[in-house]
Amino acid sequence: MVVGVPEKSGNGPATLTSAAEKGQAGRQGSPARAGAATVRSPDAVAGAAQLACVLEVSAEKPGNITPSHDFHDTSYEDMLRSAIAVGPELARAGGRGVGETVLAVVQASRRAARTNTNLGIALLLAPLAKAALEAGALRTRLHATLRALDLADARAAYAAIRLAGPGGLREPVEHDVRSEPTVGLRDAMASAAERDSIASEYTSDYALTFETGVPAVATARADGLAVRDAIVELHLRLLDAAPDTLIARKRGPHAAARVSAGARDVLAAGGVRTPVGRRALRSFDASLREPGNALNPGTTADLVTATVFVAVLEGML
Repeated sequence: MVVGVPEKSGNGPATLTSAAEKGQAGRQGSPARAGAATVRSPDAVAGAAQLACVLEVSAEKPGNITPSHDFHDTSYEDMLRSAIAVGPELARAGGRGVGETVLAVVQASRRAARTNTNLGIALLLAPLAKAALEAGALRTRLHATLRALDLADARAAYAAIRLAGPGGLREPVEHDVRSEPTVGLRDAMASAAERDSIASEYTSDYALTFETGVPAVATARADGLAVRDAIVELHLRLLDAAPDTLIARKRGPHAAARVSAGARDVLAAGGVRTPVGRRALRSFDASLREPGNALNPGTTADLVTATVFVAVLEGML
């Protein structure tokens, strides 16, 4: 299956909910809160998703769309419009299949912006939103949600991927999204897990999100980093942990490994925490913004959004 999520190249009358806004108000959550057995309302899930998308694109993450960097076909404002569009569809995740929610999010995003802005986010947040709307610890419910994925989920997700039109659809793969699926969505993701980090999350109960991303946010906030600085550090730590698979598809695994090494060097220099680290971060950012944004770590940005979504849901942000 091709789950090619391209660079961020970008309706519903929803707004950020007050619960999510309170979560952003500077409260430093404890990692002990993560996993608390909480039943969340649809409005809380919608607001957390919208806030996560807005915070992700508003942090000055290297190589991505940010308030100071548009791409040639997508602007920061496109990303904000898409961020608001995801909320109502994720609020409905409890009453329909994961694949249906993925498709609905992509459709809403395409109404908000003419380019693919949210395919990776849709694929990552749909299972999380469904799990969040059920009783029990979030990752425990996510485990059950992922194992219940079926052929109907795959059919709808394939349609979403075709609608988004990501790069990589011509790759020879076992489960081609241009054809009707023959296996459930999690099985289809398993076939792509070695070459796509989003697919890998489906087979690992979101290991990068929960085991690398969430602890990184908790540490950054406990150390007093502002929210957007914490998100930049999160981005660097995810890049350090796993080479970006969008870069690997576009430029090859060696290019992806070099970008991960660059993130590691920035962290070693202090990252957002020191003047030397910030200079290294600016240089790293510039090195990724070559013509065509071919070194855009877009899959990592989607993983950042998933992590921030979890952090907001669990009261850490």
